[in-house]
Amino acid sequence: MSYIVPAEFVTKMVDAGESKIYMATRDALIRAYMAGAILALSAVFAVTVSVQTGSPILGAALFPVGFCILYLMGFDLLTGVFVLTPLALMDRRPGVTLKGVLRHWGVIFVGNFLGALTVAFLMAIVFTYGFSTPPSKVGEVISHIGENRTLGYKEYGAGGMLTIFVRGVLCNWMVSLGVVGAMISTTVSGKVIAMWMPIMLFFAMGFEHSVVNMFLFPSALILGGNFSIMDYMVWNEIPVVLGNLIGGLSLTGLTLYTTHMKTAPKRSFN
Repeated sequence: MSYIVPAEFVTKMVDAGESKIYMATRDALIRAYMAGAILALSAVFAVTVSVQTGSPILGAALFPVGFCILYLMGFDLLTGVFVLTPLALMDRRPGVTLKGVLRHWGVIFVGNFLGALTVAFLMAIVFTYGFSTPPSKVGEVISHIGENRTLGYKEYGAGGMLTIFVRGVLCNWMVSLGVVGAMISTTVSGKVIAMWMPIMLFFAMGFEHSVVNMFLFPSALILGGNFSIMDYMVWNEIPVVLGNLIGGLSLTGLTLYTTHMKTAPKRSFN
């Protein structure tokens, strides 16, 4: 399916990181907004499938459809820019600075959050017939996800915090492989297959994705979840963002960059 070898697609990763930093703020914000909204809809789809079929693995298998759509459309997730933009900085691309990288992260975070929050409100209307009835079965399940993945961690104290962080690390290890997967083929089918595999894995394993959570937890609060905004920020979003950053950059970005672009000297057998 027109596979591109690592030495070539790693260069594309760095080029992509550089281009994102130079992107106009308006464009970056719109692309991030759409990415957050589409991924949120995909999460609703996956939960709906799981509830209707009683098979969570089927929901996980279908969740990547949203991820594939948003990357084929050229939209951006925070978890993706965590991996790509630092590579442009490490490669010393002209004009790329740490301030520029951090600023881009901030714009993408805001855009993703606004997109996910918009879908949270829209789906709350759908789940409650315009807030005139209790939440539907899917809405009720989403509200409990918010409780279980905040208060559920809080119950275990430091151990719970470590678990959230590690789940965030593992999540963006897989998600960032999906981001790279979009670059390793020149055909739509090749890109979709390469993206699908790691995204299905992260969702099925229950790892923590900061952008998916930007939908799940505000949605749960709107639908009557029994936890606070502070619980959400401290016992999910903040440690998950940090885990996503470290996992994606260290386990995907740096490993590919150092072994395919900045390779070690070849061994001599003389």
